[in-house]
Amino acid sequence: MIQLNKENFYLAKSKFQLKKPWDIFVIFFLSILITVPLFIVLHQNLIDPHWYFNLDRILLFILVLVFIHLALYALRTIIIICLAVYLLVLIYGSLFGSFSFNSVFDDYNSMLYTMNNNPFPQDIIVAKLLPFPNKDEILKAIEYENPKVRNFAIMATTKHFKKIRGYSDYRNLIQCFAVFKEINSRWNYVNDPKNGDYIATAHESLLYFSGDCDDHSILMSASIKSIGGTPRLIHTKGHIYPEILIGNKSDLEKVNYLIKNVLFVEESRNKLINYHIDERGQVWLNLDYTAKYPGGPFMSEEILGALTLE
Repeated sequence: MIQLNKENFYLAKSKFQLKKPWDIFVIFFLSILITVPLFIVLHQNLIDPHWYFNLDRILLFILVLVFIHLALYALRTIIIICLAVYLLVLIYGSLFGSFSFNSVFDDYNSMLYTMNNNPFPQDIIVAKLLPFPNKDEILKAIEYENPKVRNFAIMATTKHFKKIRGYSDYRNLIQCFAVFKEINSRWNYVNDPKNGDYIATAHESLLYFSGDCDDHSILMSASIKSIGGTPRLIHTKGHIYPEILIGNKSDLEKVNYLIKNVLFVEESRNKLINYHIDERGQVWLNLDYTAKYPGGPFMSEEILGALTLE
């Protein structure tokens, strides 16, 4: 009787398994999702033997896929239960929260893009701890509470990237990038008078969008701060340029993808995203007047001081 019950149980189980081939496809789909980033890491770190037609990399991808698939299939019951719970959470987030299916897609896409197109970190080279030149005048000139400065920044946010959707966590940063685009597309470099260092206020630079590097830095910093961004000024040998705080290294993945695939596609094509990491692990992007996109190449690397506007 017990033997008969066991046979009936296994027979019913086998029939049920035949009727649910979907679990095979689910596991295979998950295997692909996990294999792709793992393959990218292995591809970038393993020695390339230069086989014909990249057969070594094809074989590597197949081996990784088979290994991941077998591992997931062995744990398929637990994985499918966890996946079902995760889908319910996503459905709830899509209906009532801010984390939806689009958020998952964007995060995965950003991760893959960053793994395959690494931003370019720059070490902060501090030559000497020198006082920031004209610090008091510059702070006074950064008129982020001036209505003209704020109105200009607001105008820039309505002119550029207004229709970008799906990046609510980075809305303020996208608006700051709109300010960068407006200023740098109009900026005209003009030297200071001889034997003098003219410091133009932010609202003064709005008249003609002209001046030298410190005038540009003042206007950029004031405009960004007026709409909630966090800028800082970097002092190097004979140069001052602005940077913007984008967050930590995890934020860099999303920002890197945003710049190169959504906001500044043509300007940043086949180019690196340059940034500094400060002593607290925070990431700062270059916004110099020479840059065509946030994170453009640095003009000078020997940093003498920084002036953060928090």
